[in-house]
Amino acid sequence: WIFGFLDFWIFGFLDFWIFGFLDFWIFGCFGCFGFGGGRYRALAAADNAVMLLDAAKGLEPQTRKLFEVARMRGLPLFTFVNKMDRPALSPYDIMDQIEEEFGLETHPIFWPIGDGDRFRGVLDRTTDVVHFFQKSSTRGGKAIQREVPLDDVDAVRELVDDPELFDKLYEDHELLEGLLPELDMERVMAADQSPLFFGSAMNNFGVQLFLDKFMAMGTSPAMREALVGDSKDKAEETAVEPGDDEFSGFVFKTQANLDPKHRDRLAFVRIVSGTYTRGLKVGHSRSKNNKRYNLAQAQLLFGQDRETLDVAYPGDIIGINNPGNFAIGDTLYTGSTRVAFPGIPSFSPEKFAYIRNPNPATYKSFQKGIDQLLQEGAVQSLRQRNDDGGGPLILAAVGQLQFEVVEARLKNEYGVDSDMEAIGYTLARWADGGWEAVDRADKEGKLFGIMIVQDQWGRPVLLFRNDWKAQAVQEEEKYLELVPWSYPPQIE
Repeated sequence: WIFGFLDFWIFGFLDFWIFGFLDFWIFGCFGCFGFGGGRYRALAAADNAVMLLDAAKGLEPQTRKLFEVARMRGLPLFTFVNKMDRPALSPYDIMDQIEEEFGLETHPIFWPIGDGDRFRGVLDRTTDVVHFFQKSSTRGGKAIQREVPLDDVDAVRELVDDPELFDKLYEDHELLEGLLPELDMERVMAADQSPLFFGSAMNNFGVQLFLDKFMAMGTSPAMREALVGDSKDKAEETAVEPGDDEFSGFVFKTQANLDPKHRDRLAFVRIVSGTYTRGLKVGHSRSKNNKRYNLAQAQLLFGQDRETLDVAYPGDIIGINNPGNFAIGDTLYTGSTRVAFPGIPSFSPEKFAYIRNPNPATYKSFQKGIDQLLQEGAVQSLRQRNDDGGGPLILAAVGQLQFEVVEARLKNEYGVDSDMEAIGYTLARWADGGWEAVDRADKEGKLFGIMIVQDQWGRPVLLFRNDWKAQAVQEEEKYLELVPWSYPPQIE
């Protein structure tokens, strides 16, 4: 499994995409500022991450945010530098950026020959074969490629057809071989070293080469830790292996109205162990232990196409009908003992707004739409302290586009209007110290200008107007235990 972030391919119509390729999957989401929750959840289901960089821009803010999540999960990270057919930064500069910003050593597998109009192709340093690139005459068409061994100097000189690039290719090859540490797959799997690739996705050059390398280098579905036991007190942390006989998987995405004609609801489940077969009966981590759900049908989604599955295996993602019981982070399992994988964390939003229904006559439809969108994780919800649902609802998002999606879906899918009123705060921090710590800080006047709210589980959240204030409070009032993300409660 790969998760890709930034600007590569977009398939499908959700706020994330799934794309099947050979015997692995690529899935990810839009790299723009507006979509946040979907890409974080996708990382929870991934076993490998691909960091996709613009060759001219290098690291961008959204890349930094997602890298933090990938590192938190300990995912092996592969780096693909895209748009080499346009003027680009030096590959050395890109390597320096990644190491300085993330403390992550890169190891070039492909090395570019020129950039922009002088982009000639890439050297595969693992085979010493030069893959030459010639742009297709049609936009988006597959690039014309030719492979030449690096030691066939005359052929390389002829195809490069640029004395400066020719000399630089061999100089770079000698320099990289002499100075760079060797590729260490143990360090790659530990997210301490990142294999580095270059290419041009628009011209379909280097993509297949990269995928072939990934097939050989990426990790297969891995073991995951889970709490196994019938209650919080009795549950023990246990390693769930892909080869285990019992089925287990977790919901990382839900979606309503994929087919507006049928008002369907799907839950996307990442299989961790065992085998799914049609009609499988499973337990549910938040239901009573003897409660079983019949997974009568599972679907494979490919863009807007669907295919019914009879069998699925660890690493697969299946879409199952959601009667309203399955939520993001839930675990489904077979066997007599309850299994619960760690919940998917909520990350600090940066946009906040009150949302109101301007038409009381549409109250039920408005509430239904809001409830379903919150269950999907389209946005997060916050309320004033001790508000049991009667007060104004605050929506929280990573980017403004998430608010626009909520308004559009309420209008198009539920037929209701909505009013948004922005709130002037820019980040949130959960106070793991609890309400007692928040009350202490508030009484001592330490939270002036900070909005105190609660999340959907009633836990304290502090909203700040700027990062400087958040850092100051975090450093000076350590008893608050401020954190930029929060996991949902595990086992009830």
